[in-house]
Amino acid sequence: MVSDPFYCEPLNPGANVADPHVARRARAGHDEAQPMATTTKKRRRNARPFLPTTMRAAAIDRTGPASVLKIHELPLPKMGARDVMIAVDTAGIGSWEPSQRSGEWGVERAHFPLVLGSDGSGTVVARGARVRRLHVGDKVYAFHLGGAKGGFDAEYVAVSEPSVARIPPRLDLLHAGASPAVALTALQGIDDALRVKRNETVAIVGASGNVGMLAIQFAKRRGAVVIAIASGRNGTAFARRLGADIAIDGKRANIAKALRDLDLAPGGVDKVLGLVGGRTLTACIDAVRPDGRVAYPNGIEPAPRKRRGITFVSYDAKTGAREFERLNRAIGAMPLTVPIAKQFRLDQAAQAHRMVEKGHVLGRVVLRVAEP
Repeated sequence: MVSDPFYCEPLNPGANVADPHVARRARAGHDEAQPMATTTKKRRRNARPFLPTTMRAAAIDRTGPASVLKIHELPLPKMGARDVMIAVDTAGIGSWEPSQRSGEWGVERAHFPLVLGSDGSGTVVARGARVRRLHVGDKVYAFHLGGAKGGFDAEYVAVSEPSVARIPPRLDLLHAGASPAVALTALQGIDDALRVKRNETVAIVGASGNVGMLAIQFAKRRGAVVIAIASGRNGTAFARRLGADIAIDGKRANIAKALRDLDLAPGGVDKVLGLVGGRTLTACIDAVRPDGRVAYPNGIEPAPRKRRGITFVSYDAKTGAREFERLNRAIGAMPLTVPIAKQFRLDQAAQAHRMVEKGHVLGRVVLRVAEP
């Protein structure tokens, strides 16, 4: 972990910096500079480049520890009529992916070898016959869970068009690839589940985590007073730098007393976004005013107990064209910061998983599949 939470650690100095997609086409005997045989502007925009028949992917042949992640040479995923093929630039490593890899969650009936990775960014290199919104050459980011065609930890991924969007101008491929899963979860928690309004006091539990670091910024965009419940001194400093008005160490402080004593919320906290369960979340709920609101993503453990007089909302992040349009508008209206904790190469996927499993990582861990 780096001392500066906004520092983007570079790849290893000895890494091969060649574009793997270019190199693969060269090995297949294709000239990357060869012009495409097109006769109209429309055909040039939708022309399909030469693609290899196989790709490198970080995949598992069985569930188990991080060491089961190995580099495989796999066929390109099959693309349906509503799919786009993306040459992957950056893949995010979600906190849930080690649980998938270990077999604790979601892969009991998976087809092996299994490519993990729920979100990332890249360039559209082919599109299905029924795709209209996206075109070959578009720089995109995407989020899809449980894809039978494999995930983003590979040189190529096939994704249904509604789960893909053009990257907003404020983001580059690296930071866009680190964003979709956590940004959609954060934005929908703040805007939809909590319905945050200007001048409301919002406590975010787990504010130094990947979803929390963006939820702070989306809540500030709404004009809220943000109280970040973070982990340790580094976590509270991280939350303040992202815009939190007050940051409280959830491990050391008496949360209930700290919230009660705040001049900013003399009658209690208006709303709570719970991204971590347990005693800390319970203490924050103790400080919620009557008629307040508590929201949390499905899957946090233990889930909070409901109480009379407080509205509780559990939710799953939705992905679709409308959801991405809303996210792009939100990013366009604010200088969103997407902290990157560390970058790994594709062949270092096991190391990336180990780092995520240790926890307390400030910023997103990513794979740079197309090395810069």
